[in-house]
Amino acid sequence: MENLNPLIETYKNDSASVFNTWFINNNDRLKAFRSIRRGVQQIVEDIRIGIFPNDFKGSSLEFIMSCITEQKEIFEGAAHPFYWKPKLRIPDIYENQENKRLFGQFLQSCLVALNDDSVIKEILRLDERNIKGLGPAVANILYFLHPTLFPPFNTAIVRGYNSLFGEKRKLGSWSEYLAMRERIILTNGMYRQSFSSDLGAVTGLLFEIGSDRLIITSEQAEEAINYDSTEGTIVKKLKQKLDEEQTDENLHTEMQFHLLKIGIALGYNVLPASNDRSKVYNDQSFHFMAQTELPSLNLDKDTENTIRLIDVLWFSKESGNIVSAFEVEKSTSIYSGILRLADLSYSLPQDQRNLFIVIPDAREKDVILQLKRPSIKNNAVEIHYILFSELRKHCDALCKFGEDHQIMKKISKTVL
Repeated sequence: MENLNPLIETYKNDSASVFNTWFINNNDRLKAFRSIRRGVQQIVEDIRIGIFPNDFKGSSLEFIMSCITEQKEIFEGAAHPFYWKPKLRIPDIYENQENKRLFGQFLQSCLVALNDDSVIKEILRLDERNIKGLGPAVANILYFLHPTLFPPFNTAIVRGYNSLFGEKRKLGSWSEYLAMRERIILTNGMYRQSFSSDLGAVTGLLFEIGSDRLIITSEQAEEAINYDSTEGTIVKKLKQKLDEEQTDENLHTEMQFHLLKIGIALGYNVLPASNDRSKVYNDQSFHFMAQTELPSLNLDKDTENTIRLIDVLWFSKESGNIVSAFEVEKSTSIYSGILRLADLSYSLPQDQRNLFIVIPDAREKDVILQLKRPSIKNNAVEIHYILFSELRKHCDALCKFGEDHQIMKKISKTVL
């Protein structure tokens, strides 16, 4: 794509282009990233505790969209898709409480995501929900959370993209956005020395073209159109990978969900493992079900970090002590889960708790073998085990008839 170099140079050398007025010479742009991240955290918290309003006006969402639209030019009008339109009842995240919760869960998952696969997974989940009026305008928020992974998105950018690459992408579809994103990233990679790791630079080029402020020649357009991209392959591969992993992940997440649900029904504060708090099961986010942080345990940092990785903890609301701990071992090492529970027992001997390993039925022999190890049996660490089938079968009954954590012994087994 040699012929695009003159186009890029024209874009960068124009003192009035968004590359110079917004991307390079604008300190407010960098400040906006911090403000918007904090604002997204506030949206999630407002939704979680039930104070997010039934209108855009006065909401924490209005605050972050104001921060975005203050970037001017490339983000002008970015707030419009989020305005509450009563006659159309869109976007349907204000009156519909379920959709509001799903939106909050999506933002929380994107906040803590460490790579693009994780965010794309959340986009695909959100898209499956078909929330009316909630489309890829959200990508403008994603850009400020992950500027090297997700480009901004608006009418001018789509027009510029279609003009440069000879395509007919549409504005309101997540699948269209993801396809555009792939080609934008590929183009940015080819011209990394001219652009930036931050996708705002290459997207600014598309914005200038789509705003008719930068004219592309027929040769440049032909060069871009003829470029053989691998469009769609990233999303296709990710969907295939998700399908392959879905069964194992869902089983583990399902068991954690049942344990959180039972703990809440029994009147305890509950906490999933620190790396699982963005998980979702049956459209219910662990972040929204549980408390958000491990209470102070007055332990050394290494021990506390080990305890943070226990799959589910139940705490007494009165004392703050741990009353039950659960490790779900679908396919990972059973012994590592037993050791985490043993560490908990040794570290907080004053707490009266029950310790459980939750396993697939087919792994019952394995857990018995591990619990008979001298290092476990001789140290008087009492660990019970629960089969997946038993937890799934009796979850609702335990929620309904259980009085305290001792009810879990009704479905558990011990090794004598």
